Amino acid sequence: MADARRAPLKDQTDITGARVLIVEARFYDDIQDALLEGALAELKIAGASHDVLTVPGALEIPAAIAIAIDAAAANGKPYDAAIALGCVVRGDTIHFEIVSQESSRGLMDLAVSRKFPLGNGILTVNNEAQAWARARASELNKGGDAARAAIAMLRIKRRLAKA
Repeated sequence: MADARRAPLKDQTDITGARVLIVEARFYDDIQDALLEGALAELKIAGASHDVLTVPGALEIPAAIAIAIDAAAANGKPYDAAIALGCVVRGDTIHFEIVSQESSRGLMDLAVSRKFPLGNGILTVNNEAQAWARARASELNKGGDAARAAIAMLRIKRRLAKA
């Protein structure tokens, strides 16, 4: 039986040639490689091009996306969507809660205020085993899920712009 969660999206509005920005936090390099692999595979299927921008941690992702959106638009090469990829592992302090909540809030604020298609692939996990289960394309493929979310939102935006 096919996994319904990973079934192709019903909205097939064309996004071929779309420019997608991936901003990744390279705090956990191996986990990040797996997240990026999943996202890139989905973008290839959709026919979208991409740029990758690397930042130190998850808190820097929303600001980097905002800076890149503005710079790309000013240069006449605007981005159509963005994907945030990173991993925050719970530790012994409240730092986990701050980073996970604030990075998520920053992404939501950015997506809503700018009406910008964005997929959130920042893992928030209790341990490294949970991170690997979510990052691997052969398991939960959260990098691929974030790309599919960005693609879905871009399709909605383009479909409604034509209505």
